[in-house]
Amino acid sequence: MTADVSLGDQSPPELVQLLTPEGERVEHPDYDIDLSDEELKGLYRDLVLVRRVDLEAVALQRQGELGLWASLLGQEAAQVGSGRALTDADMAFPTYREHGVAWCRKVDPVQLLGMFRGVNHGGWDPVEHNFHLYTIVIGSQTLHAVGYAMGIQRDGAESAAIAYFGDGATSQGDVNEAFIWASVFNAPVVFFCQNNQWAISEPLEKQTRIPLYRRAAGFGFPGVRVDGNDVLACLAVTRKALADARSGQGPSMIEAFTYRMGAHTTSDDPTRYRVADELESWKLKDPIERVKAYLSKNGIADQAYFAEIDAEADELGRDLRRRCLAMPDPQPLAIFDHVYNEPHALLAEEREQFAAYLNSFEEGAR
Repeated sequence: MTADVSLGDQSPPELVQLLTPEGERVEHPDYDIDLSDEELKGLYRDLVLVRRVDLEAVALQRQGELGLWASLLGQEAAQVGSGRALTDADMAFPTYREHGVAWCRKVDPVQLLGMFRGVNHGGWDPVEHNFHLYTIVIGSQTLHAVGYAMGIQRDGAESAAIAYFGDGATSQGDVNEAFIWASVFNAPVVFFCQNNQWAISEPLEKQTRIPLYRRAAGFGFPGVRVDGNDVLACLAVTRKALADARSGQGPSMIEAFTYRMGAHTTSDDPTRYRVADELESWKLKDPIERVKAYLSKNGIADQAYFAEIDAEADELGRDLRRRCLAMPDPQPLAIFDHVYNEPHALLAEEREQFAAYLNSFEEGAR
């Protein structure tokens, strides 16, 4: 099925959708998916638990336990759907909001919190999880993904890279340079744009005059827009894009049309730049509720199952909070660890200078 999304005076683009907001299953000629009941229930579980992690992190930040948090509220389907499309051999390059993809790549959520708490440098081994460290610089991870994909190409490996970024990042030079390199070298990379329609406080119309997925054609590779609140469509579209990349068909772009229900980060106040009616209309498209409705209508899951998942989510929240608060503060000199793979003269000198600075406080206290 294709649906229309109104973008003011722009012509309505196609939107790949397999599950309506009311929980009705629909077909699409180019993208279809056949999942078992257990796989469908697993996607629902992913969505609920990922949202619980996010809500707990927001609460921890509000209580002063995290310095900052970038919420994914409303974007769970885009992240879980695309994350579950990845094979173990594929490599993901996230921004700072891909908590759902991290969950799919088996990154312990407390490691995410550690970075925002300021007690680690990222917290996980990118090679172990095939999930790169969070990238704060807007759009730079797209270049990293293309470089990695070109390495895959030269190694002859059967894998692909995927780069996540937001609608605002499409205005960055790095992202457009990544598009050029990927296209010219036919790199096996998927560009996954989560268009949540607000680049911090700037609306989508300040970023583009055409739907973002259409930009791909100008760089010489295909683009598609998918319902970013439909986990089935996101899974199907991303699976195909990754399969095409692995088979030598080059890059592609997916625009997951979704909505950021919360603030850009916990330092942001979205009530200053967007209206409440907009938020209310998107609540009706909630990614979790549509899957729940589908499972219920088709007798795949009952209230006991939903209650079980809710209980698991509550326990996850409690465990996450306990372990977050128990994380020890790092030693000040640990900031110099893991900067380079081998000893580095300038870094050693800077470390000695900082150590002497710290020691001066102890000497003054005596």
